[in-house]
Amino acid sequence: MTLIKSISGIRGTIGGKVGDNLTPVDAVKFASAYGTWLKEYRGKEKLTVVVGRDARISGPMIHNLVINTLIGLGIDVIDLGLSTTPTVEVAVPIEKADGGIILTASHNPKQWNALKLLNEKGEFLNGAEGEKILAIAEAESFVFSDVDDLGEITINDAYMDIHIDEVLNLPLVDVKAVKAAKFKVVVDGVNSSGGIIIPRLLELMGVEVVELYCEPNGHFPHNPEPLKEHLTAISELVVQEKADLGIVVDPDVDRLAFICEDGEMFGEEYTLVACADYVMSKTPGNTVSNMSSSRALRDVTIAHNGSYEASAVGEVNVVELMKNNNAVIGGEGNGGIIYPELHYGRDSLVGVALFLTHLANKKMKVSELRASYPEYYMSKNKIELTPQIDVDAILVAMTEKYKNEDITTIDGVKIDLAENWVHLRKSNTEPIIRIYTEASSQQKADALAERIIDEIKVIAGI
Repeated sequence: MTLIKSISGIRGTIGGKVGDNLTPVDAVKFASAYGTWLKEYRGKEKLTVVVGRDARISGPMIHNLVINTLIGLGIDVIDLGLSTTPTVEVAVPIEKADGGIILTASHNPKQWNALKLLNEKGEFLNGAEGEKILAIAEAESFVFSDVDDLGEITINDAYMDIHIDEVLNLPLVDVKAVKAAKFKVVVDGVNSSGGIIIPRLLELMGVEVVELYCEPNGHFPHNPEPLKEHLTAISELVVQEKADLGIVVDPDVDRLAFICEDGEMFGEEYTLVACADYVMSKTPGNTVSNMSSSRALRDVTIAHNGSYEASAVGEVNVVELMKNNNAVIGGEGNGGIIYPELHYGRDSLVGVALFLTHLANKKMKVSELRASYPEYYMSKNKIELTPQIDVDAILVAMTEKYKNEDITTIDGVKIDLAENWVHLRKSNTEPIIRIYTEASSQQKADALAERIIDEIKVIAGI
């Protein structure tokens, strides 16, 4: 089964059987559930929803199904067409809309697509709201509008430019300094909407752009998750072009990775660290990331006399804790920057603009900037168990085993040791424990992971 229903939306592979994959029927069903919930949530009959999509091959099909379903419910639609996740998030409050839908499967391969659901603030729904939508979809309790009450479509293809303007107008984005630095940058847009919006942003900042995979045709030239093993082409091109850095985004432009001038990865975990370092140097305050993100953010925050907190994994959890702690910046270690000055959502445009401003002010190479931060290395593993094994009981046993350490159990089990940490999370769909470790060297991180895996195997009796 490759149809995954969760509180943040629905995603799956295109084609196949209804209920097993993301078919046209499933797209209509969940768009209907969202629209039905939105009417109840907003307490009014006439609603407006902003819809945008990434460049996936299935995008136009799913896009038309979702928009026409909303119209059938009597909901007006502002159609952004080809867009990005943060662009839709920015558009919702500007348009005073009641909600938004982004059609993207983020970093998943091209056969996937998804419906990501937003509230009137342009933010992802919380758990309770998501559960209500799933229940409505399951019950198929939809009531569609009469012919005289159908919704209307307004096409607005200007929002990528509006989004860019909003970013460039941020007080901490110094376009003059970036122009003076005369950066040369290679951009890998993975043949999606990032191939349009990131070069446009850079050109307005006076950056010389070398485009790689920037044609938004949905044919991803490599695995679209911006990890080192997928980015050999841009790493080589940065060196070949004698560029100052490389910029990589995922298909919906909410994850951001940098390549150093020598072709080495800056490190996804350090995207947020560098941006936070700059923001806190200008506006002192607190930070938040999720529990599986690097300790480096905590270290940099403390260096700026701020307070760092870790949330459960998931953007909605990061945002909630950021609001509670009045964080000036936050995000996720996967290259997701959340800068509340613009909006509460991961935004690669904000990340690019802040990073380039920081780099211009520092007047150093990207590799030198990276070397200025605390050195941490992560290891990400998983252990597959038989369905008969009680995964929750294993996590309880590990909590007991390490009860004298700093333990957090808001999202699985996080064990903070003096020199390193380990985070254990169970899968919601299969008998798997995911194991994240971090230490001062890759060897130590890998060794810690191996030790934890061995301990779990002993507890599980395998």
